[in-house]
Amino acid sequence: MKIRLIPTLLILIVVAVTVRLGFWQRDRAHQKEALHAHITQFGNAPAQTIGAARIALKDIEFHRVRAVGQFMPQQVVYLDNRPYNDQPGFYVVMPFKLRDGGYVLVNRGWLPRNMNERTAIEPYDTPKGEIEVEGIARADASRAYELGKGGSAAHQTIRQNLDVASYATETGLPLQPFVIQQISDDGDKLVRDWPAPTTGVERNYGYMFQWWGMAVAAIVFGLYAARRSAKNAKLTQGKGREGGPGNGQAPHA
Repeated sequence: MKIRLIPTLLILIVVAVTVRLGFWQRDRAHQKEALHAHITQFGNAPAQTIGAARIALKDIEFHRVRAVGQFMPQQVVYLDNRPYNDQPGFYVVMPFKLRDGGYVLVNRGWLPRNMNERTAIEPYDTPKGEIEVEGIARADASRAYELGKGGSAAHQTIRQNLDVASYATETGLPLQPFVIQQISDDGDKLVRDWPAPTTGVERNYGYMFQWWGMAVAAIVFGLYAARRSAKNAKLTQGKGREGGPGNGQAPHA
């Protein structure tokens, strides 16, 4: 069977690329599985105390932490479009002044929206004086889809998202580069039934099988095309022999 060079090379390239992409998705899935294991491990470990010393996000994210200090309700931010059990509401994010100096943002919990007036804030309590807060260190207070800057403009109480570094610049507070997702209860009437962190590992495995399926399809198509080409070539050769000299007919003068 005669192999045609260019089609064969194209098929080999497709197979090589799709197989490599499948392995890449598999590696991403393994990385996310390792991250999920770390999240579980960190969440069950003893809480680390947060003080004035700055802690890099990479060294604290997903760890259980505790902080002693007091809330700053005058600089609260409400993150909009945060539903809970299909009910619209806000996340209440508030700066927390640490006893030893420095500040950290705390996502205190979920608050239902006033259904009669969209921007009205339902009542909730804020502990006065020094308290202890315990929670999980997160990169942000959750992110929602936002067109342009949306509600993140400076000096707005209700926003769509809140970037820690931008808020630190806006307020002048030397914030830690993470947010504490509060899990301790201080009787404030806020809901802290936090969604579990999702890694999307199933999606990576799905992509892996899709890429490898494309590789198999390319191989099958290549074999089919090669066989069909060989069959056509054989038929052409057979017809040539039937119509040429030596087939029992005298050649024309």
